[in-house]
Amino acid sequence: MLALSTLFTFTSCNMDKTPYGSLDENIAIQNMNDIARYRTIFYTNLRGLTNGDYLAIPELQMDGFHGIIGNGNRQGIISNGLIEPSTGEMETIWGGIYGCIANANYGITKMQQMIESGEYKDNDLAMLKRYQGEGYFLRAFCYFYLVDHFSPAYTSANAETAALGMPLQLVYAPSGDVSTYPGRSTLKQTYDQIESDLNAAYQAISAYEAIDASQVAAEAPYLSSYAVLAVQARVALQKKDYATALSKAEQVINSGKYSLTEIADYAAMWTDDKGSEIIFRPFASKEELPGSIGTNFLNDAETFADYIPTTDMLNLYGDGDVRFDAFFKVYAKMEIEGETVPCYAFCKFPGNAALRTTAANNLRNMAKAIRLSEVYLIAAEAAAASNDEAKANSYLNGLREKRIEGYSAKSLSGSALVETIRSERLKELIGEGFRMGDLRRYGIGFKRNPNHAENPNLNAKIVKAGADMTYLADDHRFTWPIPTAEIDANPNIKGQQNAGY
Repeated sequence: MLALSTLFTFTSCNMDKTPYGSLDENIAIQNMNDIARYRTIFYTNLRGLTNGDYLAIPELQMDGFHGIIGNGNRQGIISNGLIEPSTGEMETIWGGIYGCIANANYGITKMQQMIESGEYKDNDLAMLKRYQGEGYFLRAFCYFYLVDHFSPAYTSANAETAALGMPLQLVYAPSGDVSTYPGRSTLKQTYDQIESDLNAAYQAISAYEAIDASQVAAEAPYLSSYAVLAVQARVALQKKDYATALSKAEQVINSGKYSLTEIADYAAMWTDDKGSEIIFRPFASKEELPGSIGTNFLNDAETFADYIPTTDMLNLYGDGDVRFDAFFKVYAKMEIEGETVPCYAFCKFPGNAALRTTAANNLRNMAKAIRLSEVYLIAAEAAAASNDEAKANSYLNGLREKRIEGYSAKSLSGSALVETIRSERLKELIGEGFRMGDLRRYGIGFKRNPNHAENPNLNAKIVKAGADMTYLADDHRFTWPIPTAEIDANPNIKGQQNAGY
């Protein structure tokens, strides 16, 4: 199992040599027991993609955080806006995701061969189709991350412009023949593939739920049809397909399978990784640790933070908002350049004690990969964009009632409604990897406020290069560059670099 996992977990679409000592991919899967073990790779990949740097890097690039002097320039290139095609983080993310796509492609193909063999019946056949649906979901999830970061934002005007989408690799076919490597597709082709895969995932998983619906529950470690619906809504919103986004979101909300976490339980959702609104939470344990987002914001001794929230971020939250105390805490012993400077740190990912491998806090949390609160915000934004202000207010108020003590429902309209929904989205999802995609969708830029009004002593402690970082709405850095290593390896994408790089 270890050799099989190692082979496929790190396989990229242009890596064509099987490591010595690994299993031959043509004989690695022979029966249901093999395919069940292979399926764990899908979930290992999803656990990685929904935690750690995949979420932290796009957040640190945007407007919510300042680097602290003495942070060793960790993520400094990202925070300071110095992103280039040779930037290591871009190469790591690109290669890692295409490795996951290779895993999905291999599994989908093998499962299809087993389905078509006629050897598997009844529960085994239903399980095979479910597993294949999970593979389709993984592939869609990967391509959506890629297109939402490495391609320009989707519009009706650029949808069919050549070479703006992703190179689409849909079969596991390692080859040394570089002429077979795919060039970049159009944005429409990329989104069509994502939507097709999600539809296939939904059909397969919902069919299995007709037999066994045990995964349709909060905190599920496996995908449910509602997890797929939520991601379909996420994709549609980013594409500005508001009718689909609203329809898919409402199917999740109206199912009654999940409920927004109560105010009294909200903080514990982040410390203990439990909550009635968690639709999908990839499995993690001391033996199978998730990545860490929290190490970007606090060290295990709680004496230093690489990045701290800006004053503007702190000021978003009003009185009674449970998220403020859950996400921000004053640490009195923060040591910066030999001086103790008490300041707010971002503690949304404080480390789950159940995942500690020693007495020290390793700052590991299970990913709350898909939550009902995001679905409410999708529904609110899509309804507002569709001029259904009553429905937009209903979903907005429904969320705020579970986040703000003593909240009284309001009826907003026009730009006030839109801006409030955007503000709620930032307050709720900060640090979870959405901010870059949100600003791209809104078509607006940002400017970090360098003044820490709540603690002016910090003004001399933040990294100057990124202190007042400004992106205009059309800044090319809202789209990440295709990595140099990929362009060098694939001659079919030469000349297809994103604008500005």
